[in-house]
Amino acid sequence: MTVIRTASCSCNLVTIRCKGDPIRTSICHCFECQKRTGSVFGVQARYLAENTIIDGDVISYSRIADSGNQVTYDFCPRCGTTMRLRLTSAPEAIIIPLGLFKEQDFSTPTFSVYEERKRGWIKFDCEMDHFI
Repeated sequence: MTVIRTASCSCNLVTIRCKGDPIRTSICHCFECQKRTGSVFGVQARYLAENTIIDGDVISYSRIADSGNQVTYDFCPRCGTTMRLRLTSAPEAIIIPLGLFKEQDFSTPTFSVYEERKRGWIKFDCEMDHFI
């Protein structure tokens, strides 16, 4: 049986249905994820785009990342929740903030990126790859 997980915004106007398990889950300490989340890092699940269906309209904002690639953020037009991120460097994937899912069965993140921007007091006690 295929697992279906649902991500939703704060006001429930926009939902994303995801089929199966994510390609990976990760933690990002970049300044943009800190701004996007209002926290000190972002945690997200990456799915194949073909395994996601968005219900509802979104508004988008694009910027050039530190890598030089474009990243597009899709937001709920009513409550402003970031629903997904899309990267020109990985057009086959959709990145969804983990906090949007009501399901609590995601695996531990497999890697942590932009660790040079990680707050010194943040420590993880799980096995994952670390990237500066």
